[in-house]
Amino acid sequence: MTDTDEVDFEVDGDELDTTPVVEVPSDQLSLLVNDLHVSYRVFGAKKVGHGPGQDWGVLGRLVRRGAKQPAVREVKAVRGISFAAKHGEAIGIIGINGSGKSTLLRAIAGLIPPVAGTVHVAGNPALLGVNAVLMKNLTGARNIMIGALALGLSKKEVRERFDDIVDFAEIGNFVNLPMKTYSSGMGARLRFSISASAVPDILMIDEALATGDAGFRAKSKAKMDEIRQSAGTVFLVSHSLATIQSMCSRVLWVHDGQLVMDGDPKEVCGRYKEFVAKKKDSARAKK
Repeated sequence: MTDTDEVDFEVDGDELDTTPVVEVPSDQLSLLVNDLHVSYRVFGAKKVGHGPGQDWGVLGRLVRRGAKQPAVREVKAVRGISFAAKHGEAIGIIGINGSGKSTLLRAIAGLIPPVAGTVHVAGNPALLGVNAVLMKNLTGARNIMIGALALGLSKKEVRERFDDIVDFAEIGNFVNLPMKTYSSGMGARLRFSISASAVPDILMIDEALATGDAGFRAKSKAKMDEIRQSAGTVFLVSHSLATIQSMCSRVLWVHDGQLVMDGDPKEVCGRYKEFVAKKKDSARAKK
């Protein structure tokens, strides 16, 4: 599968909430990213932790000590990105796979240290990703308590909002079952519901809406608008341009770790769509 195969440009019109994005005017900055650089170090190409272990013996270990060590390769995931976000903005982030979108969010959330540049955040960011780690062997109820406490809610506040979290996630009695029994859609809805329950200052959503149906996307948009009207800022990473245009008031296009374009959703998505189409045409021509 190529980078462009997963780009979802077309979504049925009746699957999207067509109401305009709520404008929340504000001159106050919630986030400032200044010349941000993030790099990874990749050690060779050997898989680690897969397959049965091998007993090399004493002689084998001595021989391997003299073997050539695997090369270390540096991957520059984010390269000099700068932008500012205001309270009340809903900002979409688009780009092909491997462009640095998710790395950018993780750096903003403080999960990855930058090698250069700075991130200034006014408030507490909450990152919600499809692969966010909740404890699969615990019930949904226990994960709600743990996740909400981690976001800063008190036990009393969690109990008060518990039913609302379950209702929003649409998991019903499954809340009393281990999360390993959930479908990917149920898990994504629960993660969104937990993250949004605390009404964070900055909510960052990484592909979590991809597994939701039309009804859940409409509820998610309403929740995002609620957060923004409470002086919050929302970031949404998605391959669906229709979802981005429906839910966001501004779009950042990231490619090869750099910010290519920042502006109106319709204009940026249009330029990005042209770029991907040319990329596909070029790939076909080489075959």
